[in-house]
Amino acid sequence: MDMNIQKYMAFIKTVEYGSFTKAAEMLNYSQSGISRMINDLEKEWCVSLLERRHSGVRLTSDGLKLLPFAKNVCTEYQKLQVQIEELNGLQSGLIRIGTFSSVATHWLPNIIKKFQKDYPNINYELLLGDYTEIENWILEGRVDCGFLRLPTLPEFETIFLKQDKLLVVLPENHPLVNCKYFPVKALCDYPFMLLEKSEKADVSKIFDQCEIYPKIRFTTWDDYAIMSMVESGLGISILPQLILQRIPYHVITKELEVPAYRRIGLALKNKKSTSLAVKRFLNYIKYRQPNI
Repeated sequence: MDMNIQKYMAFIKTVEYGSFTKAAEMLNYSQSGISRMINDLEKEWCVSLLERRHSGVRLTSDGLKLLPFAKNVCTEYQKLQVQIEELNGLQSGLIRIGTFSSVATHWLPNIIKKFQKDYPNINYELLLGDYTEIENWILEGRVDCGFLRLPTLPEFETIFLKQDKLLVVLPENHPLVNCKYFPVKALCDYPFMLLEKSEKADVSKIFDQCEIYPKIRFTTWDDYAIMSMVESGLGISILPQLILQRIPYHVITKELEVPAYRRIGLALKNKKSTSLAVKRFLNYIKYRQPNI
């Protein structure tokens, strides 16, 4: 990036966050680096842009007049970069995605198929795990972005995608197979198969909120194992609706009398520092959300 543009961004972000430290975090600079860039601008322009205080920084009257022009320069620079990229074309790239199995099975094939029409030379690496593993992969930089249950870690940038309804799963010969909504208290009347791994599951939160204590006979992170056991009459379960698409098992699903959901989103550490391929992929999902 052009050095003057970096200085303008340092000025804009320091005003936005009211702090050299926060601006430095956002732009991946040291605090002294941000301060030095703004000092350089003040010398070049022969004006004072910011008042430095113990509580943070604030614009001077000269800074207030010049800020909109600095913003315009940065906006036009970003437009220029986009045009250059489009002229050169996005010829290659790798997108590393952390995901859990239901998203990998039901969402990603369609998303990647549509994205490939515009960007046929991009390669993909998928890592399958549970929510905690995916969070750690994002933190470590092992993946560029990851599908997660929201809320996730506060330091992540997130794109909310969908509320996924949680449904009760019953064998076909279950006594409550004809009920319209499954009573929450009836969850305690039958052996329960819990989809859970290292962190507390969405289903456990329902139990806590409703103050009920089902007879948990089996706990696993394998949703297909749970469906097979329910089909065999070994108990009942609660699974997200996304998991229950195109399943090979003879089971019945019912909504709970108290609706419950998991919120699914896409998370990453810092969009600004990601590759062009990843940025395009994120924007594609955010604005088009193909069959999500």
